[in-house]
Amino acid sequence: MPGSVSSSRFAALARSSPWRWRTLRFTARWRRPERTDPAVRAWIRRPDGLRVERLDGTLLSAEVLKRPWGTMTTVTADGIRIEQEQFGPLDPRAEQPRLDADGLVVRRPAEGPLRYDDPMYVDYHWVAMLDPVELADAERGFGDPTPDSVEITDVSEVSHHGRRAWQATLRPTPAYDPRCSCCPLLFSQASEDWEAEAGGPTVRDRQPDLRYADAHLVRLDVATGVCVYTEELGGSRAGSGHDVAIEAVDEFMSDELLAARN
Repeated sequence: MPGSVSSSRFAALARSSPWRWRTLRFTARWRRPERTDPAVRAWIRRPDGLRVERLDGTLLSAEVLKRPWGTMTTVTADGIRIEQEQFGPLDPRAEQPRLDADGLVVRRPAEGPLRYDDPMYVDYHWVAMLDPVELADAERGFGDPTPDSVEITDVSEVSHHGRRAWQATLRPTPAYDPRCSCCPLLFSQASEDWEAEAGGPTVRDRQPDLRYADAHLVRLDVATGVCVYTEELGGSRAGSGHDVAIEAVDEFMSDELLAARN
């Protein structure tokens, strides 16, 4: 993509993942106090396939979903119930996003029958990592952008495991709206406030002396829009985050590969 890297282009790339790839093979490692599981290798086929193994080949998850999102039910003003099949952003029925001159997403279509989540492993951090729209906007990027949800500075282009990536320093504001407040990409007071409001236990309840990060170092893979790296800068959890190494994009993935139990 031509042009200089900027905070607005970084945010646009964070909105763009659903339209930038169909299959992905990668390894993922976590440096988070709440994640003690080992590094994994994963195969994902949008919208219906997921395979996850340990690096030694031990199978952790394998599934091909017949109906990834099922149906949604709406009720008309006169009480008639209407069921509608849900579908993903690559489905021909899906409304198209508004793009900038470089093909990055300025505005995402609202959810409804349209659904964005990829097949999940362990928790919603996985889903947010693959579609990191929470780094760009509140309300997960639907409707008019809300650029006040995350402050994006120090944007530059770097190499991440041999691939082009955009790196930035991010600071979530009180408007930050993670996909799930219990497992956000940017653990912060804002995410904990959401978790407390939802009635869930917070880290600060368990650790009264907790200090939140001063900022977060984040990298997005340019070709796919996936969040391939996060690192908390400062605070009690300094260094926490994740690291993804993308191995292949849009390679063929059969049902047999994804669902095999050996």
